[in-house]
Parts: sequence; structure tokens; C-alpha cells
Amino acid sequence: MVPMLAPSILSADFARLAQEVSAVERAGADLLHVDVMDGRFVPNITVGIPVVESLRQVTELPLDVHLMIVEPERYIPAFVKAGADWVSFHFEAAVHHHRIVEQIKELGAKAGIVINPSTPVDFLVEILPFLDFVLVMSVNPGFGGQKFIPTSLGKIRRLRELAVELNPSLVIEVDGGVKLSNVEDVLKAGADVVVAGSAVFKGNPAENVAAFKEKLNRFGER
Repeated sequence: MVPMLAPSILSADFARLAQEVSAVERAGADLLHVDVMDGRFVPNITVGIPVVESLRQVTELPLDVHLMIVEPERYIPAFVKAGADWVSFHFEAAVHHHRIVEQIKELGAKAGIVINPSTPVDFLVEILPFLDFVLVMSVNPGFGGQKFIPTSLGKIRRLRELAVELNPSLVIEVDGGVKLSNVEDVLKAGADVVVAGSAVFKGNPAENVAAFKEKLNRFGER
């Protein structure tokens, strides 16, 4: 598959959110990444269900909703009803992972689990066959604009090895510090989807998406 780009609205100008979303959609973005933070699981508060509802009205892109919240199972139905197409929750924020994955799928969305930089990939062995995707955090979650943690590349490679064995259709997504200067390393390690926030929305979003897509398309042609 050709790798996909998911611009993260965390770095967008919220005073012009509809225009910025439209710009990245026209430029060729594949997904729209929505970071939901509750101020408890991570030290920040961002957006909630009303913003997802509003985004659904202004874009046809799949909404990739990343729940950085405790007790995600309490809020997943509302996020899917609001328009979430992909829903991921943190391995570290939940206990009954299989139950939550089934909940997401029964609601009609793609189900993913997120792992923090210090969480070993092998912790996912038992749940991996049931997932549509895994989101590897390459920064500590909670804030945009952080530097990519280099050891994340080894985690991506290990996850790809496990996927080949346990779930060949698994999609690997990477979020945190991905830029034009390191995206090829992330793709070579095994990523299928790259999330980019400041690297897309700082400056000219449409031009930045086009530059990312050129690299992703070129990689997919190899």
C-alpha cells in the first residue's frame, strides 16, 4: 500500500479550522488526525465530541480520533456517533483491551491501540490479532511540536515483525515529531500511516501536505 498522511489538527489554527482542514484535504491528505486529551491521562486538554461533529460537517476525510483519556470505553460511542471513523485508545489507559476493541468494531469504526514510548511492543501480542491498527507514539503524548524519539524506529520494526506473524493486515501508524527530514526513516521501519502536526500546519499547509505526499508516493512505488 502507498503510505498515508494524517495531518493532526492539534497544530492547526483553530480560528480557521474549517479552512485549514479544507486546504489539507484538497492537497491530498488521506486522514484527519484528532487528538482528544482529558487533562488526566495526559497533562493537557484539547477537543471533544462537538469538535468531531463539526469536523464531520466540513470534510469527507476519515476522522482518525486518538483518545488520550482515561476510561475511553465511556466515551467511544459518542465519538463514533459524532463521526469518528478510526478510534484508538491507549494501552496504558485501559484494562479490558479486548472488550474495548470489540466495542469499537461493533459500532462500525476501525479499532486501534496506542502505545507510549516506554511501552514495549510485545505487550500487544495477545491483542494484536484483533486490531485494525496500532499507533506508535514517537513522542510522549500530551503536546505537539516535540522531537522524534529515535528508538521509536526499533519499535516500529518490531511491530512489523509481529504483524507479519500475527496480523498481516495490521496498519501501523506513527505519531510524534514526524517531519520531511525523517519521514523516510519512519516508512522504512514499517509505518503505513504518518501523523504530522506542526510539520503540516506551520507555514503553508497545502504546500507541506504536497511535499509529504511526494515522499510517500515515491516510497510506495518502490
